[in-house]
Formats: sequence, structure tokens, C-alpha cells
Amino acid sequence: MTAIFPLIALLLGVALLLLGSGLLGTLLAVRGGIEGFGSQTLGAIGAMYFVGFLAGTYLGPMMIRRVGHVRAFAFFTAAIACAALGHELLTNPWAWAVLRLITGMGMVGLYTTIESWLNSHAAPDQRSRIFATYMAVNLGALAVSQQLLHWADPAGHILFSIAALSICAAVMPVAATRLAQPVVDTVHGIGLRTLFGRAPVACTAGLLSGLAQGAFWSLGAVWASSSGLAPGDVAWVMTTAIVGGAVCQWPIGRLTDHIDRGYVISVVAITAALLAATLLWSESQRLGVMLVAVFAYGGIAFALYPLAVARLMDRLEKPEIIAGSGSLLLLHGIGASVGPLLAGLLMQRFGPAALPAWFCTVQTLLAVSTWWLARRTPADVGHQTPMKPMVRTSPSALEMLDESAPTPR
Repeated sequence: MTAIFPLIALLLGVALLLLGSGLLGTLLAVRGGIEGFGSQTLGAIGAMYFVGFLAGTYLGPMMIRRVGHVRAFAFFTAAIACAALGHELLTNPWAWAVLRLITGMGMVGLYTTIESWLNSHAAPDQRSRIFATYMAVNLGALAVSQQLLHWADPAGHILFSIAALSICAAVMPVAATRLAQPVVDTVHGIGLRTLFGRAPVACTAGLLSGLAQGAFWSLGAVWASSSGLAPGDVAWVMTTAIVGGAVCQWPIGRLTDHIDRGYVISVVAITAALLAATLLWSESQRLGVMLVAVFAYGGIAFALYPLAVARLMDRLEKPEIIAGSGSLLLLHGIGASVGPLLAGLLMQRFGPAALPAWFCTVQTLLAVSTWWLARRTPADVGHQTPMKPMVRTSPSALEMLDESAPTPR
């Protein structure tokens, strides 16, 4: 663990940042319902976050190269903190959409800043361990952030202030670090047509998992709230899904590292579809039953994007992995931008049950399409890259795995 100690300031900054931004995402879903925003409107607002995330993937590195890591981190953090407070001051869906766009751009800029910093100061033989620690901090902070919803009434201003305070506090450990600032390299993606020809299963899984996950992050709290749960119970639903996604990725990865991953993705997706169906049933049950169903669905569904990344690494040569991951992130982001729009429209028309039905439909489509593609793609068993538990961040995160991952053939 000695390699981790010099990077504690960066990891603490990430934790504080995600405590604030994680709270903000759920708070907006609950507060939006209080303000009378419909599911279609909230879905569109949530989609703007992912549009901003896509834009920030290209604009963020430009800012970092221009002003340096510390100034860029402070700039992006200030933008997100201002946006957090702006939601309370401007309770208008159009204003919220713009503020979520700004938040998405700022978050990917912060991810790029932190990940390039971690990557440049990680010894080659310890990058995998640092990557695992970084992802654990991400998932842990997101899970804990949901519980901050218990601290105050979502109809007031206190929770927005807590989110902004936590985001602002993230600057302090990062600004105080004595680590040298690295150079941010320009990452060019591989053309999507070329990438699909090389890794069709990974591309399909990346896109379709984005359709489901974007809807979950944008509308999961709306679904829970519309099912009659109090804000505190909504927090438990979101925390349970995140904890399930964090806990289950490890065993799924271990179990599937020696089975052709094309078929594994299909089986995991159809399992997620079946578990999404249990969410429909759990709406009419007591909270404990709903939490079990949400834990199971999150545990399976959260594994699909990491499985897609691992499949991509199986199919590309080592020098292509970073560029390929940037293109896969683009596909996932497109899906995550479209998913909330469509799911929100369905929820507006058919009620909260439309969200689990959306999950079930998308995951079934993912399962069928990846199974069909896997049958037409050479197997990678024997030289598969071990799956690493992760959440969607930026392409820079994959650089931490370069030295530890075997060269795909």
C-alpha cells in the first residue's frame, strides 16, 4: 500500500467530489417531483448531464493542458458547485438542464485531471492496485452520498448547500498536494466503424448498457419516489443498487475470466432483464423486498459496462486500448444520453412501472444481439484480459491498467 500514500490527497478529493455530486443527482430527482416536474422532463434533464459528459471528454483535456492540473481542478469544481446552488435558485426545467450540462462537462474534466495524475505517479507494478483503490473510492463515495439525503428536507435549501460544500471541499486536498503535475496526452478514439469491426460485442454492450444505466442514474430515484417511498427510503434504494453493483462485480469477473466473454455478456444481460422484471413486482411490496430486488438488479446490471471494457481489451492490441476505450466511452455516453429521454417519455405516459419495463426490454435486446454477434466472432478464451470492477469515468482510467494487462492477441 506504500504507493497509495502519496496519492491520498487525490483520492480524498475524489471522495469529497462524489459525495457532493452523488447527492446532487438523487436530490434533483426528488426535488423535481416536489416542484411538479414530470418524468419526461426529469429524464431530459438527466440526459443533459451525459451530453455534457460527452462534450467534456473533448473540452476537459484542453483546459487542463492550458492552465495545469490544480487550476483546472479548481475551475471545474467551482463550476459544479455553482451549478449545485443554481438548481435551488432557478427552479426551472430549462435552467436545470443547462446546469446539468455544465455539471457533466465539469465532472469529466475532474475525472480526467485526477486519473491522469494517478496514472503518471503510479509505479508500473502497482497501477492495477491503485486502479482498484480508485474505483473502490468511487463506488464507496457514491453509495454513501445517497445517505446524505437523510440530513434535511429535499424541499429546502440545506441539501443543495451540503452538496456544494462537499464539492468545494474537494479542492483543498488536491490544491495542497506536492505531487508534480503530469502532461495530459491527447487521446484520439478509433473510428466507430473500425471499432465495431474489431469488437462488435463490446460496442453493442457499451451502447445498450448506456441506454439502461443512463436511465437508472437519471430516473431511478424518480421511480422510487413515484412508487410512494419517502426521501429517506429513496436514498436507501439508490445506495442498495450501488452497493450491489460494487459487491457483485468482483465475483462476476472471477467467474467469467475463463469463459468466452461474448456469451458471458449475453447471459449477464438476460439475467439483468429477469431481475428488472422483479422490480416491477417489488413496487407493491414492503421496502425490504424492494431493496433485495434493487440490490440484485444493480449487482448484475452494473457489471455490463466493465464486461464490455474487458471484451474490448481482449480484441485490441495494447497500443490501441486507450483510443478504443475512448470510442467505447463515446458509445456508452450516447446510450446514456438517449436512455433517460426515452425512459422518461414512457414513464410520463405509463407510470413509474415503465422504468423497470425499459430495463427489461433493453437488457433483453442486449442479450439477444450480443449472443448473435458472439456466434460470429472468434473466441478469446485463453488470452482474455481479467475483468476489473469499475464505473464509467474517462479514458485516462484505462491507462492505469496498461502495464498489468496482458497483450491481447
